[in-house]
This record gives sequence, C-alpha cells and structure tokens, in this order.
Amino acid sequence: MVLFRRLLGDVLRDLRMQRGLTLREVSAEARVSLGYISEIERGQKEASSELLASLCAALDAPLSDVLRDVSDAVALEEAAAGLVRIPVAAGAGEVVTSAA
Repeated sequence: MVLFRRLLGDVLRDLRMQRGLTLREVSAEARVSLGYISEIERGQKEASSELLASLCAALDAPLSDVLRDVSDAVALEEAAAGLVRIPVAAGAGEVVTSAA
C-alpha cells in the first residue's frame, strides 16, 4: 500500500536537505517542534494543511510544488506495485485496481 504520509515526509526531507537546512532551522522558522517535523519526515505523523503550509514557507517552496512531487512519487510507487488504470464507461472516470 502506498502511504501518502511517508512519501510526503520523503519529499519534505529531500527539500530541506537540498536547501542545506537542519531540522532545528526549519523548526524555528515554521514554529513547529523539531520532534514533530522529524516524525513527519519519517512518515510517522500526518501533517495538517496548516502545518504543511508552515513547513513549505520555512522551506521557501510552493505548496503546489511539494504536492506535485508527492503525486509523482505516489505514481511511481503505484507503477512499481503493479497498479493499473482501467477505463470505465464514458464520463465515469477511471478505477485503480491491482494487476494481480
């Protein structure tokens, strides 16, 4: 199963490291506890929309870019897990099912 919170944590950690920031620096800027940010980065806690906005501001990254990166990571994990999109009746959208 693809866990959004784990992939979000990976994206946030990668962004922080690319910018050369420590957890302590992001914590101070975002006004969020260092331990909580660490748990988010490890996929152990869910980030609320408000908290995610604070983290994105502290990382100087648009929320849309972060969510796009997470979406791309989700798509890669789904592909690796063998999930496929099966079209249904016109106008009804798509259904995601397992290929197995």
